[in-house]
Amino acid sequence: MEINRPALNSTGVNEVEKMFRPVLSATEKNELEKLARDYNLKINPERQPQQNMGRDDFLKILITQLSYQDPTAPMQDKEFIAQMAQFSSLEQMTAMAKDFSKLTAMIGSGEASSSLGKNVEIIEGERIVQGAVQAVTRGGNPQVLVDGNLYNWDQVVRVFAE
Repeated sequence: MEINRPALNSTGVNEVEKMFRPVLSATEKNELEKLARDYNLKINPERQPQQNMGRDDFLKILITQLSYQDPTAPMQDKEFIAQMAQFSSLEQMTAMAKDFSKLTAMIGSGEASSSLGKNVEIIEGERIVQGAVQAVTRGGNPQVLVDGNLYNWDQVVRVFAE
């Protein structure tokens, strides 16, 4: 049995392919993207689109790629090793980012603790508050108690010697 194929035109595209090729103007494409975005927000309002890939996204892509690979032509060892190295690097960078966050919090807590008993200058909106630090809270967002009010450590602009 022989299949009849449509003739190719001068550019090498047959007429059937030409008929079914989607052609959207820039305006139509933008409208379609907006409709898709609105629909996705409607069905899942909590989910926000992300610009960065995370560890879970990378693993999903890798697993999908492995699941759908052609068994007669499996992924080359070099490609697989390269992807696993990328995943390992991603894991290490994620761990380092968490460690840097912890370190930053510890430094902030240490600075706040060292101001105990000293006079500080704090900017709160449009006003400037000055007074002695009576107490300090520790943690990821340290606070200082000045004149009976708690202020975030990042509001402190000056610490004066005793």
